[in-house]
Amino acid sequence: MEGQGVSCGYPSRIQRIDIAMIYLTRKMEFCASHLYHNPALSAEENKRIFGKCNNPHGHGHNYTLEVTVAGEPDPVTGMVLDLKELKEILEREIAQRMDHRFLNYEVEELKGQIPTCENIARVIFNLLEPKIEKGRLYKVRLYETPELFAECYRNGARPA
Repeated sequence: MEGQGVSCGYPSRIQRIDIAMIYLTRKMEFCASHLYHNPALSAEENKRIFGKCNNPHGHGHNYTLEVTVAGEPDPVTGMVLDLKELKEILEREIAQRMDHRFLNYEVEELKGQIPTCENIARVIFNLLEPKIEKGRLYKVRLYETPELFAECYRNGARPA
């Protein structure tokens, strides 16, 4: 494969591989409760719009979070970023902040918002983006249930 930019040698012999971008995704889970309520609406409107999700005692979910980082692999390590570092960031920024919490009342970044899957995904993206120093945060996908998820992309852009 000489001349094609691919090498099977050790790090000292790695040649640049011409690829557009690598997307690396790490998954984690956390449990949290929330309720949907808009104080600008009447009790009847909240109940009509949000149904059982408007229960004042809340309800819980086992969320699954997928975080995708885009970048080119380091020529020495072959990695876009250190996966242990990403795991530590997720633990510190998401698990410690959101796991086993009532999102409406215990997560400062969600105060004043209805903690929908969409809003939680956006908050998570905003929390993580400045913490990822190798590569760049590309996408956050948050599953509220196995059948429902929201995605948040950098500047709202999705791939073609």
